[in-house]
Parts: sequence; C-alpha cells; structure tokens
Amino acid sequence: MDRTAGKESGYHAIPHCSIRRHGTLLIAMLCTACIVLLASEASAQCTARDVLQNRLTLKTAPSANTPIPVKSAFTVPMWKTITVGTFKNSFALLNALDAAGCGIGGSAEEILARPAFTVGTTKANVELFAVSAAELGFQTDTAPLADIYARAQQLGFGLAAAEVAPQLRLQYFDQPMGEFLIGMEPIKTWKGAPVILTVANGGAGLVLLGRDGSADAEIPVAARFLFVRSNEAVLAKAVRGVDEAAALDHH
Repeated sequence: MDRTAGKESGYHAIPHCSIRRHGTLLIAMLCTACIVLLASEASAQCTARDVLQNRLTLKTAPSANTPIPVKSAFTVPMWKTITVGTFKNSFALLNALDAAGCGIGGSAEEILARPAFTVGTTKANVELFAVSAAELGFQTDTAPLADIYARAQQLGFGLAAAEVAPQLRLQYFDQPMGEFLIGMEPIKTWKGAPVILTVANGGAGLVLLGRDGSADAEIPVAARFLFVRSNEAVLAKAVRGVDEAAALDHH
C-alpha cells in the first residue's frame, strides 16, 4: 500500500527554481523556502497550525453546548453535507488522509484496510445530523452504545456508512478544538473486535480515531454522533404528507 504517494504529489506541482552558477546565496535560500512552503501548503491541512488558520479565516461559530431533547429526526436541523464516492478504493482514501497531514489511529487505519470497509462507487452528497446521547434522552453520565443507536433509530435516524467518517475528516478542516464526532456502524478488526470511527480535534491536530464499538461499550452522553435520516423515517414522512393532503382535500 502506497502511504506516501499523496504527500509526494504535492512536490511535483512546485515550479522548478533554477539557480544560476553565479547566483547569490540569498536567492538559493529564498528558492528553498519557496519549495518548503508550497509543499507544506499542498499537503498539510490537518496540523494544529492549519486548523487554527482555517478557523480564523472561516470565522466559524462555536457549537451550542446546551442539549435540547430530540422529539424526531425531522425536528433536527441538518448539521453538514459532505460528498462520498470520490475515491477509487479505501487505499486511495487512506493516501488522501496522509497527504492532508491527518493523524490516523492504529485501529482506525486497520478498519480502513478491512474488506468490510467499502467506499461508494457513485459520487453522492450525504446530509449529516450531529446529535449527542443527551439530546436523545439519556440522563446518566454514560450509556451503552447499543441503547444509543436503538434510541436514535426509534426517532428516525439511521447509522452513517463507514465511508462517512474519513470523508468528513477530509472535508472538515475547521473542526473546533475538543470536538469528537462518532460515526458509522461498527466494523470488526482482524481479531474480531468491533470498532467505530471518531472524527476528532484533540488540540494537536485533526485526527481519525477508532474506539470500542461493542454493544455494551459505555459512551459519555455528551458525545455527539453522526446520523443520517433513515429510509423508514423518510417513507413515514411521505405517507404523513399524503394523508395530510387528502385530509385538506376533504375540507
């Protein structure tokens, strides 16, 4: 697996700085600095310095911390739209993470190499909803992962595809410090341990991590999860719309 191709590609696009035989040392130093700077800008997006620069440039607003109970998936505003199906395979996706300078945890890297991890064959947009376990109604300090997922599905949410987490990592460079977003249905490691991916900014840069994805894993209720709206919920809303239209016709 070529883990360096993405990084090396940043150097190929750099204009060649020629130094004449009688050029000054200053010119040589400027040329070298030019190469280093352009290479850094082409490959790094996830480092702590780049994250800070992105947030200062985009001036993103901080997320609200007060949990509001969720009544239904359709009362929750969409959090973010990302694009999936943009890579030929998981190895190309992994190389892109490397090229962006994103940190990848050991278990997360293993998950991306598993046969169960697949990428979409067609480019598509995915609407994501970021909801904490507390907003789903859990009032204890922690809650079992299976219970959190079950409650989310009752409210009309669906679990995001495995590709969503690494794609979000590549499309969310202005993530605020201290934010950890859990996404996807668990995928098992080679040893059979279930793992879920987490898109995080722990302060030292942007990372993609793996964490315990077993059904009884205790998750802090303040943790936020990435969901999509389930097909069943979409169908139910469509049916309600038809019923409401019919009722209006009768009046």
